Amino acid sequence: MKTLTLKLSLVLLFSFVLFSCSNDDDGIYFNESSEVLASDFAYSPIESEILDLINEHRNDLGLSTLKPLNIVSSTAISHTEYMIKAGHISHDGFSERSKNLMDKANAKLVGENVAYGYSSAQGVVNGWLNSEAHKAVIENPKYTHFGISTEACATSGRNYFTQIFINK
Repeated sequence: MKTLTLKLSLVLLFSFVLFSCSNDDDGIYFNESSEVLASDFAYSPIESEILDLINEHRNDLGLSTLKPLNIVSSTAISHTEYMIKAGHISHDGFSERSKNLMDKANAKLVGENVAYGYSSAQGVVNGWLNSEAHKAVIENPKYTHFGISTEACATSGRNYFTQIFINK
């Protein structure tokens, strides 16, 4: 009887470990904090430079500067990690990210730019500004907040970028 109980306990423990961490989630995690304070969220140097370049460009056009939000950057991080895992850039799952930001960050409008392979902030921003669709997102006067994620693929060393814009 003790052997049967021990075996059953091991099977249950193994089942719990095997199925408790499912890969079926959408990879979107939210930090409920609102506006980013310097101590709240650590941007890499390239991410900080991208945020500054986007705001400089908008300022040059007479548009309002955008404020970073933790929740938007957290969403961007999840998507960048997804693209690296998938091995290509995409807007896969954008409707889910958009809906989640509408629900969790009170966003009224959501836009997204992605990129791959650039080695500098200026390079990726220039690439976006040289694309009509990406430029339209950056220059949309309705956006009030944004988030950014840049991560290098471990195997290729090439950078993946996700920048998300919202109107709050």
